[in-house]
Amino acid sequence: MGRAFVIVLDSLGIGGAPDAARFGEVGADTLGHIAERVALKLANLSRLGLGAAAEIATGRLPRGLGRPGPGAGFWAAAAEASRGKDTPTGHWEIAGCPVPFDWGYFPSEFPSFPAELVDALMHDGGLPGILGNCAASGTAIIDELGAEHVATGKPIFYTSADSVLQIAAHEEHFGLDRLLALCERARVLCDPYDIGRVIARPFVGSPGSFRRTANRRDYAVPPPADTILDRLQAAGRAVISLGKIGDIFAHRATGTIVKGENNAALMAKSLDLVASAPDGAFGFVNLVDFDTLYGHRRDAAGYAAALVAFDGWLPSLEAALRPGDLVILTADHGCDPTWPGTDHTRECVPVVGFGPDITGGSAGLRTSFADIGETVLAHLGLPPIGSGHAIG
Repeated sequence: MGRAFVIVLDSLGIGGAPDAARFGEVGADTLGHIAERVALKLANLSRLGLGAAAEIATGRLPRGLGRPGPGAGFWAAAAEASRGKDTPTGHWEIAGCPVPFDWGYFPSEFPSFPAELVDALMHDGGLPGILGNCAASGTAIIDELGAEHVATGKPIFYTSADSVLQIAAHEEHFGLDRLLALCERARVLCDPYDIGRVIARPFVGSPGSFRRTANRRDYAVPPPADTILDRLQAAGRAVISLGKIGDIFAHRATGTIVKGENNAALMAKSLDLVASAPDGAFGFVNLVDFDTLYGHRRDAAGYAAALVAFDGWLPSLEAALRPGDLVILTADHGCDPTWPGTDHTRECVPVVGFGPDITGGSAGLRTSFADIGETVLAHLGLPPIGSGHAIG
């Protein structure tokens, strides 16, 4: 029996979302705009169909990317059916559960958070106060307020264009366990506001050299309906979740959780997964550096370098696959590093499927990310959820 692996290159949009105007983002194109600014050499991604998928979305090949070649299976562009462009919504839709409702959002202007919410967290967490209370870049606000946080013991609260409350605190001066407990309480208190995630953002270091650590924790609400993970669990299949997948799905049916500090660590652990996963298994991988280190920070050169590193790793992955295996490369939203602001961008995402026995060619423009999950279920011989249409 074959196996299936979905690797999410977090935020690698390919432009062309049919409803981009609703978000004021007509023309956003993460891959295309990076390729315009940096000379990309992505021989393996091109060979497998990434450029061809982008051409489906925008009508043009990104600069420097070529046509599919040896080893290509199928390629497509997928538009998002859900209303949001955030991480949980994108991943849930990939897993066969589009989100039919609108999340609640905190305003970007100070004060972002309702006084009653802040007061409750100050009381429950024994806090002398909070800092921030606005929309901000996570790294910028730590640089700005980290020293005051260390001096006063007040954690840093901030939000973004996503449905999120983020709390940053120093692992040593404030305490990691204390931060996680505070975020667990915040998760409960945010439920009446329909907030998708509470994120713990621990950091270390001293003023001028603060850095966030790998101990980030996302506290998400669970998906509103079954995902392919629930179906796989019910069928007794092995599920292995790498990166922040477990947090995104509120640890529901996410099986064995494997963490990694960065893309390089998670790519190495992905090879371990492919080597050891049993027949019929599903591996779900999120490579978050593309989004957090380069997309949100509007670092096109850094994003390009991360893509080149991933491209160079792909032959190792291909060599490790067994007959009957399927790999799908995709994304959960865009985060165009050339676009104004620091938020996610509404774009189509690539759907690039390959494996020793995978064929099919162009699968066109898909109307939902849920086609990815349906393709996984079909490949693994399980009934569809009914939220999309399998490729092939």
